Amino acid sequence: MPPGAETAEAKQALRDYARARRRLIHDQAGEAAGEVAAARFLDSIPRNAKSVVALSMPIADEFDTRPLIEKLAAGGTPCALPVIVKAGAPLQFRAYHPGDVLLPGRLGILEPGPEAEAVTPTVFIVPLLAFDREGFRLGYGGGYYDRTLRAARAARSVLAVGLGFAAQEVEEVPHEPSDEALDWIVTEREIIRPHQGGRA
Repeated sequence: MPPGAETAEAKQALRDYARARRRLIHDQAGEAAGEVAAARFLDSIPRNAKSVVALSMPIADEFDTRPLIEKLAAGGTPCALPVIVKAGAPLQFRAYHPGDVLLPGRLGILEPGPEAEAVTPTVFIVPLLAFDREGFRLGYGGGYYDRTLRAARAARSVLAVGLGFAAQEVEEVPHEPSDEALDWIVTEREIIRPHQGGRA
């Protein structure tokens, strides 16, 4: 078996399970989870006057980021949405304020048009299918956020925050050296700080 193949197979098996589980969680949790998690984020995640928070608009049964976007914007914190400019390259980010016109991107995810200002995030809200308390996340397999975080961390100080349902937690996410870990995890139940005692 080629190097990494076993991990890739384990990730895909977990991905299939996590997708099905998230659909069930989303149907049960309702819209309140996004509001509660947004409040937890604002209370706990460090930011300053220069912070720019990158998020993505939710699709299907993803955790709802819109309450957090609205609260950040209302408080004066600039927000940004990701743009896939080239396959295999890090994401780029464009400024977004609630009410701005969005267009479907390469993967069908809504994103700002090319006229929107390009910005450099300091806090990344990273989508996930599953997470563990070591800070590892299971994404969709494209590697976009791992490449993006790796490049950002090499250039400046940033925070990577997973935002999801508490029930998306698993005992262990299979991972490789190329997988970028999260600094914080925010759910509707708690804040988790990996490598610093678990619960904040």
